[in-house]
Amino acid sequence: MSSIADNIGSVTRRIQKATLQAGREPGSVRLLAVSKTRPAEDLKAAFEAGQIAFGENYLQEALDKMQALSGIEGIEWHFIGPIQSNKTRQIAEAFAWVHSVDRLKIARRLSEQRPETLPPLNICLQVNINNEDSKSGCTLDELDELLEAIGELPNLRLRGLMAIPDPDQPEAELRLSFRKLASTLTKLRQDHPEAGPLDTLSMGMSDDLEMAIAEGATWVRVGTALFGARPAKHSQS
Repeated sequence: MSSIADNIGSVTRRIQKATLQAGREPGSVRLLAVSKTRPAEDLKAAFEAGQIAFGENYLQEALDKMQALSGIEGIEWHFIGPIQSNKTRQIAEAFAWVHSVDRLKIARRLSEQRPETLPPLNICLQVNINNEDSKSGCTLDELDELLEAIGELPNLRLRGLMAIPDPDQPEAELRLSFRKLASTLTKLRQDHPEAGPLDTLSMGMSDDLEMAIAEGATWVRVGTALFGARPAKHSQS
C-alpha cells in the first residue's frame, strides 16, 4: 500500500502536470487535503510530507484534531462542510478559511464572531451549480445580492466560489459545470470590482481534478487519492 507521503507526491505531480497543460502559472493551484474521518496521525504524516492545508467537514472532529496537533505550527485549517448557526462561533475562532458559506445569516455570524486578534476570515460562497435538492449552496441568481451584503462585513475576506458538481453526470456536463462556475466568478469580478480579489475557485476532487484545473480551479479538494478509500457513507472527496 502506498504511503501518505507517496500519495501526496503523486497528486502533487498530477496537479503540476494539469496546471502546465492548461497553460497556467506554476503554483497557481493549491492542494486541500480532505481529512474528514481521518485520524490525527494521518494528518501529521501528510504535514511531514509537505501538505499544509487540511479541509474538515465536521466541527467537533476538526476541533479534536486541532487539539491533538496543537504542537505543530503552520497547519492551515479549512472548513468545507455545511454550517449550522450554532457552530459559527467555533468555526470563526478556529479556521483560516471557510469554503461553504451559502447564506447571509451565516456570513454575518462568522464576521461578528471572528476574534479581532485574528486576520479576516477567508470565505468562499458555495454555489449549488447543478441545482441539486440534496446539495447545500446558494443559487446563481442569489450571488450578486449576497456578494454585495457580504462586502459590508468587516471581519470576512471574500475570496471566491466553491461548488461540488454532481460527480455522476457525464464528463462533458461535469466540465460544463466547472466552466459555469469559472465564468460566474469572472463576471462577479467584473461587476463588483469593490469586492476584493475574488481570486479563488474551489472545485475538483480526486477523480476530476485535472478537468477542474483546466477550467480554472485554484483549490482542488482531495481526500481518497491521498488517504485511501473511506467507508461508503463518507465517500465524497
